[in-house]
Amino acid sequence: MDAAASKSFKSYSKLDEQTEEAFRQRSRKRFIIIAVSSVVLLVIIVGALVGTLAPMNNKSKDGNLPSPTESNIRAMCNVTRYPDSCYSSMSSALRSSSNVTDPHNPEPHELFLLSLKVALNEVISLSSLPQRIISSQMYSNETNDPLVQSALHACEILFADAIDYIEESISSIQVGQEDKGMLVTSKIDDVRTWLSTAITDQETCIDGFKDTGKRLILTDEVRYAMTNSTRFTSNSLAIASNLLTILDNLYLPIHRKLLRVPDEHGHVDDGFPTWVHIRDRRLLLEEKPKPNLTVAWDGSGDFKSISEAVESIPKRSKSRIVIYVKEGLYLGNVTVSKDYWNVMIYGDGMNKTIVSASQNVVDGVSTFLSGTCIAAGRGFIAKDMGFQNTAGPQKEQAVALRSSSDQSIFYRCSFDAFQDTLYTHSNRQFYRDCQISGTVDFIFGNAAVVFQNCSIQPRQPMPRQFNTITAQSKSDPNQNTGMSIQGCRMNPFDNLTAPTYLGRPWKDYATTVIMQSYIGGFLDPAGWASWEANVSTVFYAEFQNFGPGSLTDRRVGWPGVRPNITSEEAEKFTVEVFLHGSQWLPQAHIIFDGTL
Repeated sequence: MDAAASKSFKSYSKLDEQTEEAFRQRSRKRFIIIAVSSVVLLVIIVGALVGTLAPMNNKSKDGNLPSPTESNIRAMCNVTRYPDSCYSSMSSALRSSSNVTDPHNPEPHELFLLSLKVALNEVISLSSLPQRIISSQMYSNETNDPLVQSALHACEILFADAIDYIEESISSIQVGQEDKGMLVTSKIDDVRTWLSTAITDQETCIDGFKDTGKRLILTDEVRYAMTNSTRFTSNSLAIASNLLTILDNLYLPIHRKLLRVPDEHGHVDDGFPTWVHIRDRRLLLEEKPKPNLTVAWDGSGDFKSISEAVESIPKRSKSRIVIYVKEGLYLGNVTVSKDYWNVMIYGDGMNKTIVSASQNVVDGVSTFLSGTCIAAGRGFIAKDMGFQNTAGPQKEQAVALRSSSDQSIFYRCSFDAFQDTLYTHSNRQFYRDCQISGTVDFIFGNAAVVFQNCSIQPRQPMPRQFNTITAQSKSDPNQNTGMSIQGCRMNPFDNLTAPTYLGRPWKDYATTVIMQSYIGGFLDPAGWASWEANVSTVFYAEFQNFGPGSLTDRRVGWPGVRPNITSEEAEKFTVEVFLHGSQWLPQAHIIFDGTL
C-alpha cells in the first residue's frame, strides 16, 4: 500500500467496519500478488543467468554437454557402426577427462584419443576373462577339454595383443605441444591397421571355440563379455577411416593440417624415413647376408635349434637381427613372439632348409596355436625357408605358418600342409616367389596381404571334401584388410579330382581379389563356394586372369561377386595402394610390382 492510499484511509474515519475490513482484504491480496510476482521475477533472472553461464562449464547440472562439444562428438560418431554407444561412451569419457585442452570445444584428435582410451579400457577389463572362466566351476565340464583349454590360452594371447595395438595407436597419435594437432597420413594408415588387428584378435578368440565342433556355454559368455570391447574398437576404427569426412562435417578446414602427406621418398617434412633401418634395403637381394647368429642342426653354428637362437636375441630390437639357418630338417615348433622385433630368418632354399612339426586341432591344439612357425613380432622376414605341417588331412586344421607380424615379408619360401596351411592372421604382409599347397581354406585369415609371383597348388583332400584356396575373414567394413593375389600361378599339386574353388567367405565382409594370374582347368566354373558369411556383403573380384579356369561366364551370381572389375578398381589392391608398399618394402630391398 502506497503513502497516498494510507493518507486517504486515515482521512475517512467515518467508514463503517465492514467496508474497512473489505478494504484491508483487498490490500493484503495486492501485497501477496506483488510479493509472488517479485519472487517469480527473481527466479526468471537467476534462470537466465544460469543458462548464460552454463556453456562455460564442462557439464551442466543435468549432465548434458555444451552444444558445440555435443555437435563435434555426434559428427564423429555418425560415421560409426554403433553411433549411440559411441556418443554415450565418448561423452562420459570427456566429462571425466583432465587431458582435454578446451572441454567445451575439444580438438578432433582429442576426441579420437578419448574413443581409443574407451576401447582400451574395455579390452583391458576383458583380458582377465579366460582365467575367470578356467577358475569357475560353472564351466568345468567344458574346460576339461584340452582343445577348450588351448582356445582359452589363445584368447589370453589375443586380448593382450589387442591391448598392445590399441596402446600403440594411442602413442602414435599423441603429439607434443610443438606439433599439437598435427598427424601424418602414414600414422593414420598404421592406426587403421592396428585397430583392424585389435578387432581380428577378438574375433579370433571366438573362432577358437568353434574348433571344438561343440555348442559351448562359455562361447556365449565370452561373446557377451566382448560386446562393448568390439563395438568401441570398431567405433575408433570407423573414426580413423573417415577422418576427412568428419572434418568436413565439422566445417573445420583449418584442421586439414591434421594430414601431412609424405613425399615420393616416404618422408614427411621432418626429413626422417617412415620406419625400419636403412640396412634392410640390402638384405633380401644379398644371397648370403652376414648373419648375427647361425643355426645348424649338426652343431657347426651358434645354436642347434631356431628357437634357441630367437630366445637369445634382445627383445624389441630397433635394428635388424639376421639369423642364418643352414640346410637341414628342423623338427619342432618355432615362435617369434610379439616381443621380438625385426627378426630375419633365412636358409639355403625352400626345399633345403625346412621347419617341420605336426600340431593340429584333432590332437587338442587350437588353429591359432597350431602353426609350425608363428611370427608375431613386427617386421619379421623369412627368405629361402620351407615350413610344413605333417599332421595330414585326417587331423583337420593344421597350420604350417601363422603370421600376425605387421609389415612381414616372405620371399622364396614354401608352405606345405593340407587344411589351413597358411594363416595370414592380421596386419600387413607381403609374399613374393613363394609356393603354397593345401586343401580346405589353405590360405586364410584377415591380414592386408599381397601375393606376387607365387605358385598356389591345391591338392587332393580327403574323400567327400572339396577344396577352397582362400577363406578371408574381414568382419568390419572399415577394416583395411583383404587378400590380393597378383601375377601368380594356380596349378594342382597332385592328381586333383575334388571340386576346387577360389575361396569361400569366412566373415561377412570377406575381400579377395585375383588378378593377372594363371588359373588352371581344375577350377570349378562357379569360382566361389558359400559358407558362414552373408554373400551380399562380400567382395570377390577377378581382373585380367588367364588360363582355362579364368573364364567367368559361369561364376556364382552373388551381389558381392565381381568377375570383371575395372583397372581403376584393381589398382586399389596393388602393393602401392593396398599395402602402402612404397613406404616400407623398398627399405627391406624386396622386389615387388607396385602397380598393375
